[in-house]
Amino acid sequence: MNDGFTVKLVRQKTSVFVPRDGSILYSLLNAGIDVPYSCGSGICGACEQDVLSGVPEHRDFVLNEDEKASGKFIMICCSGSATPELELDL
Repeated sequence: MNDGFTVKLVRQKTSVFVPRDGSILYSLLNAGIDVPYSCGSGICGACEQDVLSGVPEHRDFVLNEDEKASGKFIMICCSGSATPELELDL
């Protein structure tokens, strides 16, 4: 995982590689995938997505500790993945 991880977008039936220290949000945008966002720094919650599988690595200031521990949500602008693949409901 030193090189990054893959985000699998289930509804769009596609996958996008996110380089180490990269952003899920900007990797998706660079791949031509339109997703909602606003601040880009993990404080507004506009980019929140549902996680279907994988373990999010949270770096946001929106989710509380219980929400982070559940692993069901991720702020894609600033958070990453602790697993090689993260599956999102997108």
